Order: sequence, then C-alpha cells, then structure tokens
Amino acid sequence: MNSRFLLPIAGSAIALLALRCASPSRSPIIESYGPEIQLPEPKSSLIPTVNIAPAKGWPIDAMPIPATGLKVEAFARELEHPRWLQVLPNGDVLVAETDAPPKPDDSRGVKGVIMKLVMRRAGSSHLSANRISLLRDTNNDGIADRKTLFLQNLNSPFGMALVGNMLYVVNTDSLMRFPYQEGATQITAKGTKVLDLPNGALNHHWTKNVIANPAGTKLYITVGSNSNVAENGFDKEIGRALILEFDITSGTARPFATGLRNPNGMGWQPQSSALWTVVNERDELGNDLVPDYMTSVKDGAFYGWPYSYYGQHVDKRVKPQNPEMVARAIKPDYALGNHTASLGLAFYTAELMPQYRGGALIGQHGSWNRKPRSGYKVIFVPFQNGRPDGKPKDVLTGFLSAEGNALGRPVGVAIDSVGAILVADDVGNIIWRVSPAK
Repeated sequence: MNSRFLLPIAGSAIALLALRCASPSRSPIIESYGPEIQLPEPKSSLIPTVNIAPAKGWPIDAMPIPATGLKVEAFARELEHPRWLQVLPNGDVLVAETDAPPKPDDSRGVKGVIMKLVMRRAGSSHLSANRISLLRDTNNDGIADRKTLFLQNLNSPFGMALVGNMLYVVNTDSLMRFPYQEGATQITAKGTKVLDLPNGALNHHWTKNVIANPAGTKLYITVGSNSNVAENGFDKEIGRALILEFDITSGTARPFATGLRNPNGMGWQPQSSALWTVVNERDELGNDLVPDYMTSVKDGAFYGWPYSYYGQHVDKRVKPQNPEMVARAIKPDYALGNHTASLGLAFYTAELMPQYRGGALIGQHGSWNRKPRSGYKVIFVPFQNGRPDGKPKDVLTGFLSAEGNALGRPVGVAIDSVGAILVADDVGNIIWRVSPAK
C-alpha cells in the first residue's frame, strides 16, 4: 500500500492508543486557577494524552447553561465557524467567520497527521469562510434580525479594531486597513495592507488578534508560536510568540512583549489601564501542566517561552538551553487552568450586570489533551484595584454533553452596546447572548 495512505491509518491508530492509555489527573482542575498555584513535576510519555470531545453541535432547542440570575439566548445562528467579535459604536456586531489557512508543512509526519485528525474531530481545520459578517438588532430584542456580508475574500481573518473611520483587520498573514462609515452594512473597498505578519506553509498558531490603545495611536497585535516548544527550529520562530506594537502614524512595528507562546484575547483593564492578554501554554507535559494564563503585559518583558514556563520553570525539552533568558522570565499574573485553551478576553465596564464590573470574562475553548477534559465554558475572574482577586466563577457552561461530546465551544467574548455578554461558539455556529434574567 502507498505510504501516503498508511500514514493517516497509523496516525489514527496512535491517536486511539493515546486515548486508551491516558491516565486521568488526580488533581481537581480548580487547583490550576488563581494568582498563586503550585505546579507539579512534569510528566513525559512516548504517547501524549489525546482526549478529544467530538464536535457535534447543539440539538434543537438546546443551549448552554447560564449562571444563576442570568439567561442565555441565540443572538445569531447559522454562521460558519464564528471565532471573533467586534462591537461597533452604533451597536452593530462584526463576527469573523474563519478557520485555519492551508499549512501543509504543519501536518507532516505521524505527529502532524495526529494533530490534523484531532483538530478536525474537535471541529476545526475545515475550509475557511474568510469573511466578516455584520449582525444588527433593529428592534432591540436581543436577537440579530439583519445579517449582511461585511467583508469577504480575506485570508483567515481574526482580530478587528476600529480607529476613527478606519477598520483594521488581522489576516493570518497581514494587518489590513479598510475605510468605514458608521451604519455601513458592507465594505466594498479593496483595503490596504499596512503590515506583513509571519505565515507560510508552516503556520502552527495561525490566529492573530489586534486591539487599539485608548488614544487610537497604536495597535497591539498577537502572533503565536510556530510549534509547541520550538521543535521545528528557532529559525521558524522569528517574529513569533509575541505581541507587536504598531505605530499608526509611522507605520512601523516593534516587539512589545515576547515569550508568549500563543496570546489571543487582549483588553485594557479599567482600573489600572494596563494591557492584559490571555495565553495558551505548551503541551505534552501531562494532564496538570502547563496552565494557560492571563497576565498584564509589560513593555519589553519576556514571559518564558520556549525556555521556561510559568516564570522560571525550565523546560528541559528545549535545546539549546538558555539560562540567561530563563532568568529574565516573568511569572504570569493569573493561571486559567491546565489545557483550557483560553482564548476570549473582555473586561466588563457596563452597568447592566454590576456583579461583573471591573473583572475579566474569558472564553475557554476547551482541552483536547487532558483527562478529564477542562475548559468548555465562559468564566469570570473578579478584579480589585487592578489585580485579579479570587477564584473564577462560571458564567456559561453546558458546552459538553453527558456523553463527552462538544455541543459547542466558546471562543471570542464581547460586551454589546447595552452591556450583555456575547460569546462566539465555533462548533454550534452561534453567537450566544447572556443578560440578566427577568
């Protein structure tokens, strides 16, 4: 038999073996949340844990479970892999309908085949819609009754930021700028590329997010690593695992913070005015390492990847070692649970739900490599005086069925014009809206 047919078969067999052989964690997942946590010793194995929640979607009339005192409804349905949200000043909601671009070098070898199978079974790695849609609620009933094709022919778009009359969109390979007029339901202008971003046939973490500073003079852009722990070579990590600062006037960019394996959501903390981000950490060190995290982002700071994790815990798999860089590594501010795939971040500044004011809402896409599974929910982390204060609280759960299937997976989180919480669900193909129960 041709080897190109044998490789997927071998990959499937190894993935199945990994699932059957995986030993469950004996530590409650809540122990890996908080400003201060104890990390266990790393565990390595020939076959890493694979524990996929197969993507099934929501049965008719089913929906996630909101926290007490809240209700949830579908703001919009029948989307195509919605990942990220942007609320415009007039209340319109932009949603990036997107998936990974072609990246053939990322699926080579048995490990690459396994990862491709894992992502497809988990609801990703399908042909990307490559568009941004606009959702409008014309009668203010909490349900979008108008949907228009806002931007199309993009390249795996993700983050969006409006600065004045310019909308910035981050493709997987570039930062684009489009003219915007308030109330417009479509942009037909071709747009202008203002910055190239790392991409290519090997494009391991393809999602890139963008946020503007409050003054509207600078943009901050997340770029994830091209590997788990630089196993593809350090030359493949140039310009990656960092947050860029882009000066709008000069058109120049510089690394703002580095050593961030896969940063995604960003937000300005309302009490301190500091930039914060959520980061997906490394894999294959066991069920209980390494926790994803959120952290304030300091100019010029280094956060460890790939040489160390959660501060200065050395990752011995990385060759060559670099003690000087490890000594510079900053410990993150708050752990978000092992393998939770925390992606969305929105600080709550509205009045509608005062119990959330000043704190962070986080969309946890959910694990594929932990037993038992973790994440698959939206959580709230309270803040006091600009710092995280206490354990997280569930806001929206029920994304996993009793059988262990993924009915949905939360990604981007945003606050709408009246203060309700919007959640992009890329398996359910729905935008959920959470508001007070009446």
